[in-house]
Amino acid sequence: MTARPAIRPVLAIAGASVAALVLAACGGGSSDTDAAANASQSSGALSHVHGLGVDPADGRVYVATHSGLYTVAKGQEPKLVGDRKDDFMGFTVIGENTFVASGHGAPDSDRPGNVGLIETKDAGRTWSSRSLSGEADFHSLDSAKGTVYGYEGGRIRVSSDLKSWDDRATLNALDLAVNPSGDKLLATTAEGVVASTDGGRTFGKGAEPVQAFVSWPAEKSLFGIDTSGKLSSSADGGKTWKELTTVPGGQPQALTAVNANHVLAATMTGVYESRDGGKTFSELAPLAS
Repeated sequence: MTARPAIRPVLAIAGASVAALVLAACGGGSSDTDAAANASQSSGALSHVHGLGVDPADGRVYVATHSGLYTVAKGQEPKLVGDRKDDFMGFTVIGENTFVASGHGAPDSDRPGNVGLIETKDAGRTWSSRSLSGEADFHSLDSAKGTVYGYEGGRIRVSSDLKSWDDRATLNALDLAVNPSGDKLLATTAEGVVASTDGGRTFGKGAEPVQAFVSWPAEKSLFGIDTSGKLSSSADGGKTWKELTTVPGGQPQALTAVNANHVLAATMTGVYESRDGGKTFSELAPLAS
């Protein structure tokens, strides 16, 4: 669809913002982010969030960050899970106590710069390498029907066994979301949300509005957050969107919808939770400034 002239400047700014987020996500740790991560370790605060999830085994909220995986709960200090202070980039919950992730080994560890795909079956206390160790750095991960979809190195990669990967479309994206039935995959780009109906082999043209992150917990409950923190929902797979609210804290860092009512978002100031379908949010944990 052709944008109306009055909307073009807004879309251009939003597209540029998504492009900037893409570049930031693809870059390595800077001295500023490393300093923030070190500060978060000493202060108990979080910094530089890359992923969010809830363990269906107990409802606990997990936050994947530049300096490890943490659990958070309202009114409590964030707690580091295990002793692995790696840079968790891609992260998703795939079952009870079972998560998959990717990223970079901590500087003082013997793990590679790119850890490939790793898996935990004890809610993050211990991790095992499943594939692509030393090779891949997935910046977005999602799963449906036993299949994992990842975005790594500018391409969509898909695996049904966490060992072998099928390389599919190449594109410049920030985030992925697959619907629960596994027959439609979305990616956020500077041109808008693009959709694939063939498992990420091909994608259509970008559709407005431009979103930074998307999450798809139920067929008729798709959520998207733009670069300013404005949260919207879609009941038709992204064809039309309804604006819900603006999450506190401005620019988003991550978004995960557990179901149609339970939504988690991380912005520049904190990790926030909604229990009413994204209409209102309360802070679970602050982020280090």
